[in-house]
Amino acid sequence: MPPAAAPAVREVPPAPGTLRNGLAHPVALVRWLWLAYMTPGRPGRATTETELRWIYTAWLGAFLLKMLGSSWDVSWHFRWLRDDLAPPHLLNSAGTAVVIGLVVFHSYSGYGVDRRALHLMQWGIGTFLIAIPIDILNHRINGLDITSWSPSHALLYIGTAIMLAGAIRGWWLYAAPGRVRDLVSLGLWLFFVENVLFPNQHQEYGVLSLAAYLDGRTTAEPQLLDFAASQGQTPTMFMLPVPSWVHPAWLVCAGLLSLVVARKVVGLRWTATIIAATYLAYRAVMWLGLVAMGFPPSVLPVVLVVGAVLVDVAVTRRVPGWLAGLVVTAAVYGVAVAQEALDLLPPWNWWSVLPVGVGFAVLWTAVDLVGRSGSFARWRAPQEPAGEEQPAHA
Repeated sequence: MPPAAAPAVREVPPAPGTLRNGLAHPVALVRWLWLAYMTPGRPGRATTETELRWIYTAWLGAFLLKMLGSSWDVSWHFRWLRDDLAPPHLLNSAGTAVVIGLVVFHSYSGYGVDRRALHLMQWGIGTFLIAIPIDILNHRINGLDITSWSPSHALLYIGTAIMLAGAIRGWWLYAAPGRVRDLVSLGLWLFFVENVLFPNQHQEYGVLSLAAYLDGRTTAEPQLLDFAASQGQTPTMFMLPVPSWVHPAWLVCAGLLSLVVARKVVGLRWTATIIAATYLAYRAVMWLGLVAMGFPPSVLPVVLVVGAVLVDVAVTRRVPGWLAGLVVTAAVYGVAVAQEALDLLPPWNWWSVLPVGVGFAVLWTAVDLVGRSGSFARWRAPQEPAGEEQPAHA
């Protein structure tokens, strides 16, 4: 009778000296990672804190690449004609490749995710990948299509938001409470908020690019302007293509709403303020770098941080969402008047303050109701409790 096969044993991570040797020899490191961790398992598989930190540091790195690429991409499109293989696209694609690798890793091994987090990651990257050929086809048919508000671009943002929701959930479920969990959560939420606010950058670049064009010192290359003219588009049509109510409505009802949810999920007193301030600091650094390389500048949505501070105060003091939404909207519009006086704001329709305020109040109330229903508590509970090693797939 043949001897029974030895049970599969998960390899123990190497000693620091071995890991240093692996870093010195990347091929050996990849081979060790593959043998040690690419073993089949179900979501909820036991994962150590060190392993979680490595995994989700990779998630942070992937989205940092994607954010850098997308930020450069907006400025690029206000100077040059579109190119599928433009450097910003390649940088964003590098981040996407890392995300694909991470989703494959989670799907096969089951480490660091429960079933719901994994499904969000899978649906998110699937939506994003489907959107890429649709967007390329859209550009082939419609030509320039510079606007961030096109349906094909919306699919890219939606896919990114869904995969980020999965990463946020997976990290929050399995990371040990403490400073590291809070910092990584804030980082993931920063990427989420940046993704939500990304479409507004079209108007934030467009308002300065149009002003420069009208002043006779355009920042766009002649080939871009000529191509737009050949399509029957005026500079205004492709630099500021959407109504003036869109920017404030999206900033409040999407951007600030994301900060409300982040504040309630993370729970730190100044969650929204930290995320908004970090986002604006990042935009300022990118502004300096891009302008230094000769790319067009943008205005910064400084009013966001005012709304974020008020969001934190309202949640801390348990102000009802219907009241907080109206007050925060009014304050944001009030500060925006001063920003517009400095010519540092895209066109805003000031009459939109009432419908935007009502809409934000309704959305904030809905978030409050979801919280009281216990949905946030269920979000924090894994579908498969982490514990002992799950059996491997047959």
